[in-house]
Amino acid sequence: MIRRPLGNTGLQVSVLGFGAGPVGSPELSEAGAEALLHGVLDAGINLLDTAPSYGQSEERIGRYLQGRRHELVLSTKCGYGVPGVEDWTGPCITQGIDLALGRLRTDVIDIVHFHSCPVDVLERPGVVDALRRAVEQGKVRVAAYSGDNAPLGWALHSGAFGSVQTSVNVFDQKVIDWGLPVAREKGIGVIAKRPLGNAPWRFAERPNAHDIATYWDRMRALALDTEGLDWSELALRFAAFVPGVASCIVGTTRLENLQRNLRALEKGPLPDALVGRIRDAFHRHDQGWDGLI
Repeated sequence: MIRRPLGNTGLQVSVLGFGAGPVGSPELSEAGAEALLHGVLDAGINLLDTAPSYGQSEERIGRYLQGRRHELVLSTKCGYGVPGVEDWTGPCITQGIDLALGRLRTDVIDIVHFHSCPVDVLERPGVVDALRRAVEQGKVRVAAYSGDNAPLGWALHSGAFGSVQTSVNVFDQKVIDWGLPVAREKGIGVIAKRPLGNAPWRFAERPNAHDIATYWDRMRALALDTEGLDWSELALRFAAFVPGVASCIVGTTRLENLQRNLRALEKGPLPDALVGRIRDAFHRHDQGWDGLI
């Protein structure tokens, strides 16, 4: 498994990260969750990305991987969901991190992201300071922001964050032109979310879910020739090897899907000519296609 530096944070992350949202599903048994989480680490993946809104995800990671804490780079989110405390306030950030530490059964969380909040929240007094204070106290290693568009731009230029998580995929390329160069210049790590673009190729007709439908529309407009590659392989290899991306996170409950993704990445980047055609198609058809939050 390729490991890459996460910007200037000092962390080394696997090129394929695990989006741990599916681990929190009540439809996944405890035995299934335990086997999946150990299978992720056994495959060489060390970046696990979770959030308090992902059901039982944090608790299960803490329960089943406590003995392997040294093997993983642990990423979660904050800003909401603290009982009795207003969302997106300093106390919510502070108490949310403390609760996450307990659920994850760890003394320090490697990366804590603000979870897709707008600019006015980032500028709210005490919010960014609370996350910085958690870093100073040794509860968090890297303060981070997860999101897109104008709030991502604010985060990149603020000096407050060592890493960001943002949408990077075949159908969401705009950040490649403006955001990733800034991150590289400032030594900010980049984790690509939605690298498969929610797999809109699964649907013969326009799906109802807004996020998938948006990518489905873009896929139809781009009319890309996959040149014989499976769509999931093309999408994953494209996102993982975009210059500036340290890791791309994919979630699943099935180890066979995980292994398929690993085999795809072992093939390395797509041919330069194909990448050029994908980039050119996006530039030609972009109709205000901002990053999908």
